[in-house]
Formats: sequence, structure tokens, C-alpha cells
Amino acid sequence: MGYVKTGILMAAMTALFMGLGYLLGGTGGALIALAVAAAMNAWSWWNSDKMVLRMHNARPVSPGDRSGLNELVGDLARNAGLPMPKVYILETEQPNAFATGRSPENAAVAVTTGLMRSLPREELAGVIAHELAHIRNRDTAIMTVTATFAGAISMLANFALFFGGSRERLGLVGTLAMMILAPLAAGLVQMAISRTREYAADKAGAEICGNPLWLASALEHIQRGAARIDNDAAERNPATAHMFIINPLHAHKRDSLFATHPATENRVAALRAMAGEGSRGAQASRPVAAERSEIPRAGHRSGGAGRREGPWG
Repeated sequence: MGYVKTGILMAAMTALFMGLGYLLGGTGGALIALAVAAAMNAWSWWNSDKMVLRMHNARPVSPGDRSGLNELVGDLARNAGLPMPKVYILETEQPNAFATGRSPENAAVAVTTGLMRSLPREELAGVIAHELAHIRNRDTAIMTVTATFAGAISMLANFALFFGGSRERLGLVGTLAMMILAPLAAGLVQMAISRTREYAADKAGAEICGNPLWLASALEHIQRGAARIDNDAAERNPATAHMFIINPLHAHKRDSLFATHPATENRVAALRAMAGEGSRGAQASRPVAAERSEIPRAGHRSGGAGRREGPWG
């Protein structure tokens, strides 16, 4: 159902864009608008990952890095059936993370220094698994397309007063209303798509890392950190806020039309319910994943009780 809803919302975004082009220039305007959107999407498709990483001053993590981050990402990528993505660090104290890239073969995962320092290893695994789920579900590509559409709609709306066709069809008041409402509607659709994909990535990420409770606990910790620690790069580039696992711009807790992320409380509740269903199905056949001392590797499960450990061991 998540993919169906996303498809419907993407169709609505496309219809809104072409409808705006029609109001500006008739049938020819709709076709020109579609051609412009295709060109913008092609450019952003190939360059968006580099742009976003540059905006946030991300630095690559070398394969031999002593933090063990590359090894952790590699283990979870194998669990997810994905090629090894590039790994980056963002120099900010706010705990957060995002994924980018047009395909699994050209993907990158970026985590902040604050996330590395503040989360135990199993919660860090839950966060990385969530980002890998976005890559596997190709959400990074979907969000690139929707962000480009939203920007193009805003651009066309700003041109509305300079085209006679829109004034003839709608009048001055209608044209002004279109200039305001069209970008607003595009933003709402973009945010709705983002919220839908977050829930889907939570579910898939919990399956990749082996325990929904790891991700649920991580979301609570990140929410508390993001609410009190600023992310200067994100504040300078608010258009990238939807990419992070938790909104870095201190959005309201409750779901709303203007939220780029679902309420953290709602996401945590869904993960805890998922963990409850899993534990009832497994019922004492093996220890729960949250009690393991190591992150499970592909094809490997280790038993025994463990303890909470930071990413440094």
C-alpha cells in the first residue's frame, strides 16, 4: 500500500505540474512544462547526491577507518542484499543520518559525528539499516524527482504574471491565487510522499538489522538530540531536511500537513508493535536480537546475552 500511495502522490505532482503549464500556455505550455521537468529531473538524477553531500560538507570514510563504521555498513548492506554504498561523516553534534544516490549502485550513507558518539552500536545499526532500506526501496531517487517537481512548480508559478494565457483564463485574482496555491500544493504532496516512505523504511530497516527495538530506541535518542542541537548546514539548506532520518530543523512533534517526517512517537509505536508480533511468532525459540552483543552479519546469527555497547566497542 505504501508504493500505491506513493504512486498516486507522484501522479498528483505530475498532474499539478502539467496543469500549471496548461494554465500558463495552453496545450503547448503543458508540453513545454513536461519537457522542462524532464530536463531538470535528468540533471538532478545524475548530480543530486554530489550536491547534497557538498552542501553538508561530508567527508568520505576510508575503508581502513578505525571506527568500524565501514565494516558495520558492509555487514548490514549484505543483510539487505545491496552493494556496499559509499560512507560519509558529517561534522555536526546533532545526531542524524541520511542516504542519497540515484540507485543502489551509486548510493551513499552519511552519518553525523554526533550520532556516532551518542548511540550504542545496536542503535547505530538500526539507523544505518533504515538508510539502507531507503536505498533498497529507491526512495532516494523518488525524493529527488519530487523535490525537482516541487521546485519547477514554484518556478512556473513565479512566471505566471508574465504570461498572458494565465490572466486570460483565470483573471488577475485567479493568477495570484495560482502563484500562491500551486507551490503550496506541490510542497504538501512532496511532504506526504516523504512521510509515506519513512514508515516503509522503518519497517524494512528493522528487518535488515534484525530487531525493531534497536531502531525504535535510536529514533527516540535522535529526536531528543535533534530538538536541542542545531545542524547549521541543514538550516542553511532546508530543502534537504526531508532526507534525514529525523527532521533536523526542529519540526513539531505531531504529524501535520507541513511536516516532512511522521511524528517520532508514531514511528516508535509502529516499531514496538512490530517487535511484539515478531517475539510472539518466535516464542522462546532463540534469544531476541536486542540481547545479542554483536550486530548479526549476513547469514550469521549469534546467541547469548549481551550488553549495550557504543560504536567504538
